[in-house]
Amino acid sequence: MDGLFPPPARERAEPAPGAVLLPDWLTPAEQRELVAACREWARPPAGMRTVRMPTGGVMSVQTVCLGWHWYPYGYARTVVDGGGAPVKPFPPELGALARRALAAAYGGAGIAGAGGYEPDVAVVNHYPHGARMGLHRDKEERVDAPVVSLSLGDTCVFRLGNTETRTRPWTDLELRSGDLLVFGGPARFAYHGVVRTLPGSADPELGLGLVGRLNITVRQSGLPG
Repeated sequence: MDGLFPPPARERAEPAPGAVLLPDWLTPAEQRELVAACREWARPPAGMRTVRMPTGGVMSVQTVCLGWHWYPYGYARTVVDGGGAPVKPFPPELGALARRALAAAYGGAGIAGAGGYEPDVAVVNHYPHGARMGLHRDKEERVDAPVVSLSLGDTCVFRLGNTETRTRPWTDLELRSGDLLVFGGPARFAYHGVVRTLPGSADPELGLGLVGRLNITVRQSGLPG
């Protein structure tokens, strides 16, 4: 009898002040378009890379940047930590998508900074099976504009912590393909990370195969030029 009824709809959630989760925000067609775009962005030069931390450790996720190149802990116009190629440009359509995301999350006013949001950088993270992301804060930007996070592929357990320490309190969220998470205001500089991914949970029609999870975060750097 279980198959006779659709699963209950997942609803909007606000896990912390300034943080908004909109499940299934991207349509299947939009997800497929973004997956195809990620494949193009991942190509060299300035393509997908493995990030080495100043401590010598290597991140288990792989990363490609658009607009500005992120490296621990700053931004540059070239891949300063690998090859030196100029960073790929920030796509205008990604900026438009991020502005639409803020309007959906915040209603186009208040915490979103109505009319003042100018995203200029995107960081695309690829989580192969078994990858994770330790708790960290996005604090290389010079403004406190909200971060827009889009999930594609496998489901993950995302941990949203507090702004003071990497310890509790925190909230664990399930992020599925197509979900939108925006965090700004009091949550803008909260510690956050990915505890684990759930291999094989992506819709096969998305075309990711065994790739795992993709996460696109769009930000406003506040940097000149």
